[in-house]
Amino acid sequence: MTIRSARVSDAKDLLAIYAPYVEKTAITFEYTVPSLSDFEHRISHTLTKYPYLVYEEDAHILGYAYASTYKARAAYDWSCEVSIYVAEEARGRHIGTKLYDALESHLQAKGICNLLACITYPNDPSVQFHSQRGYQQVAHFKKIGYKGDKWHDIIWMQKRL
Repeated sequence: MTIRSARVSDAKDLLAIYAPYVEKTAITFEYTVPSLSDFEHRISHTLTKYPYLVYEEDAHILGYAYASTYKARAAYDWSCEVSIYVAEEARGRHIGTKLYDALESHLQAKGICNLLACITYPNDPSVQFHSQRGYQQVAHFKKIGYKGDKWHDIIWMQKRL
């Protein structure tokens, strides 16, 4: 098992993990799977400022986590949004915990103080996962995203490092 920094060349594998979330769930509010070049750009853009980590076993990527800008104002530079995706076949193996441990360590070393997670609600597994890591719900927006022919709520959870 290895957790390492993502490379642009990982985009195809990461996109394969992400696509089912787009196509089958409201966990992400994207309607269509991004193109490979769009995903490559997302990775390279993220890596200019934040960690983008992959979990790898036997040269096979099973999950990834990254941080992104919460708001593009200087006063928010000590806060970021965190995201995580684990391959369908690898869920329940604590890959998310290992990725978040590494991501939080990298972010703390960079001087980040506040982590924010935006979660489509309800999503009990994600809420429980974040709660167990010390995140607390700080906001609830009702019927804010429309996907799959229905309206969805989101909640924001926050953790202070």
